[in-house]
Amino acid sequence: MSILRLQTPRAFKPLLKPGRYKAAHGGRGSGKSHFFGELWLEENISGKYDFVCVRETLKSLEFSVKKLLEAKIQAFNAGDYFDVQDRRILSRHGGVTIFEGMQNHTAESIKSLEGFDRAWFTEAQNATDKSLTILRPTIRKPGSQLWFDWNPDQPTDPIDVLLRSEVLPPNAIVVQANYMDNPWLPDELRAEMEFDKRRDPDKYAHVWLGGYRQNSNARVFHNWTVEEFDVDPAQIIRQGADWGFSVDPTVLVQCYIVGRKLYVPYEAYRVGCEIVDTPALFMTVPDSEKWPITADSARPETISHMQKNGFPKIMPAIKGAKSLEEGVEFLKSFDIVVHPRCQHLIDELSLYKYEEDKLTGTVLPKLEDKDNHVIDALRYACEGARRAVKKQKSEDKPQRHRPTGAGGWMGH
Repeated sequence: MSILRLQTPRAFKPLLKPGRYKAAHGGRGSGKSHFFGELWLEENISGKYDFVCVRETLKSLEFSVKKLLEAKIQAFNAGDYFDVQDRRILSRHGGVTIFEGMQNHTAESIKSLEGFDRAWFTEAQNATDKSLTILRPTIRKPGSQLWFDWNPDQPTDPIDVLLRSEVLPPNAIVVQANYMDNPWLPDELRAEMEFDKRRDPDKYAHVWLGGYRQNSNARVFHNWTVEEFDVDPAQIIRQGADWGFSVDPTVLVQCYIVGRKLYVPYEAYRVGCEIVDTPALFMTVPDSEKWPITADSARPETISHMQKNGFPKIMPAIKGAKSLEEGVEFLKSFDIVVHPRCQHLIDELSLYKYEEDKLTGTVLPKLEDKDNHVIDALRYACEGARRAVKKQKSEDKPQRHRPTGAGGWMGH
C-alpha cells in the first residue's frame, strides 16, 4: 500500500492538529468512533505507537473497538502492516494495541501503561471520576495523547466536567459532531433518526443531537445499569414482542429473572419492518424460536403469521385495566441489568417519563405514550411472572369473613 487516502469530515478536522487531549462528543450516527479508528490506522502505518483502547467496563473483547479496527485494516487494504491476534493488534513498526476495562484497574495496576503513546477511551459518558483520575497522569510519555468519544448524558458526568467546562485541560481539542456531519450515514440509521425526529423531539435532541438528558424528576426508571454479562443457561428465558405500525419499530426483547434482578441480554429492533420480514428479524436473537414469546395482542394477524413461520410458541398478551401501570411498576421492582448491545432499550430507559403539567412543570401520575416500544415488549415478556406474583400475593392474604350475627368482624 503506497498511499493511505482518508477522507475527514469537516467537524473532525480540528482533531488532526497536535494536542494532548482529543475529544469528540455528539449524537448517534456522527462517525466519532470511525474517525478515531482511521486516525489510529494512520498513526500505526506511519510509525511505532503503543495504544491502549479502554472502556469503563470490558469483560470481553466483543464490545471493545477491536472489531472496528480490524474492519478499518481490511477496508483500507492495510493487512500487510498488522498482525491481528486474539487479544491485541501488532503493527509492522513494532507498536502494540491492547484493550482494557478501566473498572478492572487500580492506581497500582495501571502503571503498566505508563510507556504507552495513546489512550483511547470509548463511550466515555460511562467513565467514572476515579477512572479518569488514574488514567490521565498514567499516560505521561512525551508526546502522548488521550482520546475520548462519547454520547453526552448529564452535564455532571465526569467526562463533561473535564472536557466541556469553561476551563479545559492544557492542549485540549474538543469538537461536537452529529449525524448531519457524517456524509456516510447508513440508510438504516437515517430511518431511525427520522422516526425519532417526527415522533419525539426530546429523544431526537438527546440521542441524535447529543443534547443532555432532561427532566430527571419525571423519569420512570432509575433502577437500571448497563453491564456486560453471559446468559445463564440454567435460567428460564422470557421474551416479549411489540409490533410496528407503518414507520414504528418492530421489537423483540429477551430477558430472565434471578431473584430481584432482571437481566436483558438481547433485543431486535427495526423501524418500518414488513410482516414478511419479521421472522428473520426475530431470528437475530439467539434461540428466540425455542422460547415462548408474549406479543402485543393488537395485531392478531401478525401473531398468526409468526406462528406459521417458525415461532409456534408466540401468544398474545392479556391486556386489561391498569395492565400498563402494573406492568411498569413490576419492572420498577427489579434491578434491571441491560447488556450494552441493547442500545434501544438503554435509550428508552433513559427517556421514558411521566407527563408534566405544561403550565407548572409538575410531574403527573400518568405515563407518556412515547419512548416505550422496547419497554412495552419487556412488560409483555414479564407478564406471566407478574401475574403469578400477583396471584400468589392474593392467595397469601388473610381471609376475612362477614359475620352473620350482630357480633363484630371475625378473621383468621
